Amino acid sequence: MTREVSLLLGASAVMHLLVDGICLCCLYLTVASPNAENILAVFLLYNVLAFLGQPLTGLIADRLTHRHWLLLLSVGFLALGVLVSLSLPLWQLSLMPVAALLGIGNSLFHVWGGKQVTLTTENDIRALGVFVSTGAMGLAIGMVFFSWMLLSLFLIALCVLAAFYLHIDARAASLAHLSDDQIARSFSQMFILLSVLALMGVVALRAHLGTAFSSPFGRTTDVVLLIGLVSMLGKMSGGWLVHLLGMVPAVGVMLLAVVGCLLFRHAGHYVLLLGLLAVNLTMPVTLYFANVVLKGHEGLAFGLLAAALVPSYLLLL
Repeated sequence: MTREVSLLLGASAVMHLLVDGICLCCLYLTVASPNAENILAVFLLYNVLAFLGQPLTGLIADRLTHRHWLLLLSVGFLALGVLVSLSLPLWQLSLMPVAALLGIGNSLFHVWGGKQVTLTTENDIRALGVFVSTGAMGLAIGMVFFSWMLLSLFLIALCVLAAFYLHIDARAASLAHLSDDQIARSFSQMFILLSVLALMGVVALRAHLGTAFSSPFGRTTDVVLLIGLVSMLGKMSGGWLVHLLGMVPAVGVMLLAVVGCLLFRHAGHYVLLLGLLAVNLTMPVTLYFANVVLKGHEGLAFGLLAAALVPSYLLLL
């Protein structure tokens, strides 16, 4: 991995943390206002747009030649969402536009990042893990430390990093030539369909297991941050474990760890945390195989796996 690609990956990963942190921070500030109504509907709209909307925005990412517009639009929607939330106390407007703007901005960023990281690193499973991992910590920080000061700092940092990314992305012109019609398909349509459905099923199951391992804990500040940290470390480490052991041995270790922690989950909190870590180790694996099966449609691959998370999120509302 060249220095330039490492810089792009690092910027993308930090932006992922900032984007998820901005969304949760802004939503919590919004629903905490005295005039807040329909709080459940606000979070429902946000999650539907942010996750179920990703297959659609992923298709857009796959069609665009100049994908930097997705990043710019994402930052624009998020900034507009923050501005609208600031005006709510003055105009006593509905909270739904804030949720909609944040959800769309979040969706655009994730498919842009998933597509860019996959192409710039040639689907390096280590890079995939690094990119997807930081969102968990961003969610935890936004949930625990939500404030207008934090929201402002995160938004400014996102704008700076987005400008930095676009400035150093000298490979954008060459990546633009990787269009769908230039990449030969090596799988039948039936195999692709069944594989994608299977991967989505694994993602949905993983989200359910993650909830099972984390739900016995309380929701104190320390616990939320700890869960975010463990989830981030798991997602980040999964790709490196595959790189060191090979795909089959690494996946075997992951599955054995998950099953073992499930069987002994009543032994204590340390087993639950280990189980949460093990479950998240599989995150880059599913994304890697989705990119292989849907080669040339990496935005759609990322979006479909994100959409598979919705049932688990809805159960938490």
